[in-house]
Formats: sequence, structure tokens, C-alpha cells
Amino acid sequence: MMLVKSSFDSLTDDLTNMKVRQSAVLSTHLAQEVVHLGQLLARLRHARHVKQADAALRAGLSRNTAYRIEKGDPGLAIGQVLRYLEAIAPGTTLTSLLLESDPALVSLQARESTKRVRDLSAAELDGLNF
Repeated sequence: MMLVKSSFDSLTDDLTNMKVRQSAVLSTHLAQEVVHLGQLLARLRHARHVKQADAALRAGLSRNTAYRIEKGDPGLAIGQVLRYLEAIAPGTTLTSLLLESDPALVSLQARESTKRVRDLSAAELDGLNF
């Protein structure tokens, strides 16, 4: 009886130790790519003015899962990521997201790169006189 119990305990210890943290086994490069993918999804969501909770609801995910996707959690299934993308921008492919070719992303990038120009001060104008 004692032998059966110790074998059972050994088996349960093995099963509980099988869970692997994906961030621990991914190379640094791959971990950075997952984070970049999450950042692109967050930017697309912002560009399309979609709330995170709404996107999660449309994708059939919890808001916590949506948060983890945008933070680049590598332990999530690719299907969840693709459903989230579809909820944010129906018809958008993963390729177009990675190329940042979505019109909303292009528009956001243009808005971010536009800078206000101020007039030069008198001292700066004098410095430009030759």
C-alpha cells in the first residue's frame, strides 16, 4: 500500500512540474517578437478607436487575456491572437499587421510624426544671417 502511495505522489509531482513558462524557454529574439506583435495589436486597436474590453468581448476573450496579448505574453495560443486581431480589424491579416499597412496604422503614424513648427526667435534669426 505504501509503495502505491509513493508512486502516486511521484506521478503527481511529475505532472505538476510539466507546466513550462513560455517566457523562460523562448530565446530573447523570439520573446522580443512576441512583445512587438502585442505592441502592434495595441497600436492598431488605438488607431481604430476600439476599447480593449470591447475587442476582448468581440473576440470571445477575457479582458485579462486581451491585456496579456498586448503585453506580449508568449503563453497564449495563436488562435486567441488571431481572434483578437479579427475583433479589432475584421479582414486584416497577420501579414498586413506586421507590415503596418493598415490604413488606420498609417494615419496614426502620420499624426505621430507631425510636429508643430514654431517661429524662430530674434537671436536664432540673427544666428542664421550670413
